[in-house]
Amino acid sequence: MSDEAYMARALRLAALGRGWTNPNPMVGAVIVSGTHVLAEGYHHRYGDLHAERDALKNAMRKGLDVCGATMYVTLEPCCHFGRQPPCTDAIIEAGITRVVIGSSDPNPKVAGQGIGILREAGIEVSEGVLADKCLALNEAFLTYIQTGRPLVTMKYAMTIDGKIACVTGESRWITGEGARRHVHEQRHAAAAIMVGVGTVITDNPQLTSRIEGGNDPVRIVCDTHLRTPLDARVVTSARRVPTLIATCESDPDKHRPFTAAGCQIATLPNRNGHVDLVSLVDELGNRNLDSLIIEGGATLNWSALQAGIVDKVQAYIAPKIFGGMLAQGPVGGPGFTTPADAIELTDVRLTRIGDDHLIEGRILPCSRESSKR
Repeated sequence: MSDEAYMARALRLAALGRGWTNPNPMVGAVIVSGTHVLAEGYHHRYGDLHAERDALKNAMRKGLDVCGATMYVTLEPCCHFGRQPPCTDAIIEAGITRVVIGSSDPNPKVAGQGIGILREAGIEVSEGVLADKCLALNEAFLTYIQTGRPLVTMKYAMTIDGKIACVTGESRWITGEGARRHVHEQRHAAAAIMVGVGTVITDNPQLTSRIEGGNDPVRIVCDTHLRTPLDARVVTSARRVPTLIATCESDPDKHRPFTAAGCQIATLPNRNGHVDLVSLVDELGNRNLDSLIIEGGATLNWSALQAGIVDKVQAYIAPKIFGGMLAQGPVGGPGFTTPADAIELTDVRLTRIGDDHLIEGRILPCSRESSKR
């Protein structure tokens, strides 16, 4: 097998940690001697063994000697003490003679230093094998470690004529079962999910990951004037699933019923009559939340785009037509006055899910800046 084939195997292992390692990266490791795979490992969840040490532990458990073997790892091994000791030390002590790395680690505590330590110890290091795929796997970690804020994805489902609800407001269900399951898988992978208070009042959503063994994201309610009903499901279940209400209301007496129910309150600045979303994503980064899905309505979507906090867009499109001049589209607000002002996407991908299609792409940085003007 080639280096690429073993790295692809390590990537599949890394993905098993999806939804559990945040804000750490997903990492997989494979130890090979000749053409024989001796052991494998991955980072199972935040605080557990890193992939390299997990693979070495599995080799030891089987009584295998890895001295002289090659290790394939999707991310540069760490060289600092955190919740776990440096992986570079374990690799050197085990007698690994070659390390093949998918992508370098942008964490300033690593950033090439891990590679340098391995080479100084006489270990052959090959870099950049399936680098694009390794980087894509950890786009949330990369954004978080480089900016200190979460990767923000704006997600919505709409009909082929651009409606997120009928003229009556009815919206269940726009997409099919496959697309809806995909949404819950995305929720499992994300650290947090956010809606506006209008969505809470209208739809009373749970905002959980309803897949077997899934991990529920932290739920964020953007609620300027603290209008969230105390009997809303996000409030009544707050002791089971963490819920944060972001508000401009600073009166502790008004906070008390929510905190008594188990909610957390983040009091943030008011910007143009609403919660300052830039301050909010900074706050989420401070809380070690590396990824956020916005599942709000048209008002919150426009505000998020205008604030320049959105990194990615995911649009699930169903082969249905709702029609109606007054039926709502996915993005509200005043809109842009000319096509030249529009927000543009790049790296666009189209995926078919059952009868529906998912279009996703990243917002061009210049589009983000122009949207603020």
